Amino acid sequence: MRLGIIGLPNSGKTTIFNALTGSGYPTEAFSSGQLEVHTAVVPVPDAWIDRLSAIFKPKKTTYATVTYTDIGGLDKGIGEGLSGPMRNELQQVDGFLHVVRAFANDEVPHPQDSIDPVRDLDVIDGEFLLLDLIAVENRLERLAEERKKGKGANQQQITQETALMERLHAHLENEQPLRDLDLTEDEIKQMRGYGFLTLKPVLVIFNTGDGSPDPVANLNYKHKHALVVSLQGQLEAEIAQLDDPDDVQMFLSEYNIEKPSRERALQLSYNLLGIQSFFTYGEDEVRAWPIRKGATAVEAAGTIHTDLARGFIRAEVVAYQDFEQFGSVTEAKAKGKVRLEGRDYIVQNGDMMVIRFNV
Repeated sequence: MRLGIIGLPNSGKTTIFNALTGSGYPTEAFSSGQLEVHTAVVPVPDAWIDRLSAIFKPKKTTYATVTYTDIGGLDKGIGEGLSGPMRNELQQVDGFLHVVRAFANDEVPHPQDSIDPVRDLDVIDGEFLLLDLIAVENRLERLAEERKKGKGANQQQITQETALMERLHAHLENEQPLRDLDLTEDEIKQMRGYGFLTLKPVLVIFNTGDGSPDPVANLNYKHKHALVVSLQGQLEAEIAQLDDPDDVQMFLSEYNIEKPSRERALQLSYNLLGIQSFFTYGEDEVRAWPIRKGATAVEAAGTIHTDLARGFIRAEVVAYQDFEQFGSVTEAKAKGKVRLEGRDYIVQNGDMMVIRFNV
C-alpha cells in the first residue's frame, strides 16, 4: 500500500510527510519541475491491536503499515507533459494524498500571491484530468489504426476497448475524474496498464495554520473514492518529532489537543485504499494483516503464507468485538462465538483468525 503525497509548491507537502512519518526532511520547497522523492513506511495506529497485545503479551506486535512517497516537482502546467521518471512515480502509487495550502505565512509566499485552497485543489485535479484525457485520446487513435489494419482475430477486442475509451473520454471531457465512474472489475483490470491518475483514490489534506479557517466546512467535493481532512502540518510535524510519550502529552495539553490529528490521517490513508485488517494472535506474535475488503478466508490465508492457502482446511474465526465482550477466546468459544469458516467466507474487519491447513 503506497500513497504518493502531491501538491503545489509551498503547500507544505514535505511538512505533512514529516508529520505523518516522523521524518525530518528539510521543508524548503522543491524547484518547479524538479523531481525529488522521499519514502517512509509508517505503522497504522490501531486500538484493537494495542488491546490484543496487552492481553496476549506476545514477544512481537506487528501493525499494518502504509508507505508514503513525497513526490516533489508538480506545478501548474504539468498537463502539457510529464517527464518519464515523474510519470512513473505518479503511476506506481496506489492513491494520492493531495496537500492543499490553507495557511498564511509571509515568509513562505504562495506562488499565486493569495491563499485560496479551493482554487489550488482544482489546479492539480485539472492537470490530472488533462493528462488522462490526452492518454485516452492517444489510445483511441491507436485503436483506430489497428482497426484499419483489419486483423480479424482482434476486432472484437478492439471494438470493446474502443467503447470503453470513448466512455472514459466523454467522462473526462465533462471534467469528472475517472474514479467517479461506475466500472466493473473487468473494466478496471483492463485500465490498469494505462496508469490513469484520476482513477486513483485521493485523500485531500488541507494544511492549515494556527487560527486558520477550516476549508472543509465550505467545500463541496463529493467525488467517489475521495476523503477530505484538515491538518495543522507544522504543529503535527513538531509532535511527530517527540520520542517521549510524556513530552507528547504535555505538548497536546498545552495546545488543548485531545490526540494528534496525524493518527486520523493515517487511518484515513488506510481506509482510502479499501483495505481492512484481520488479526492473528498468540504468545509469539500479535499481528494486523491488511487485506482488501471483500477478500475470502483462503485469500487471508495466502496473505499470511502461500502454504496456508494451498493446504487450507478451515479458518477458526472470532470477531474482535465478541472477543472484547467475553474477555478471551475460550469464553467466546463457550458462548458459540468462535466459528469454523470455509475458504469462501468473506473476511470482516477485525476478525481474529487461526488458519487450519495441511500441506
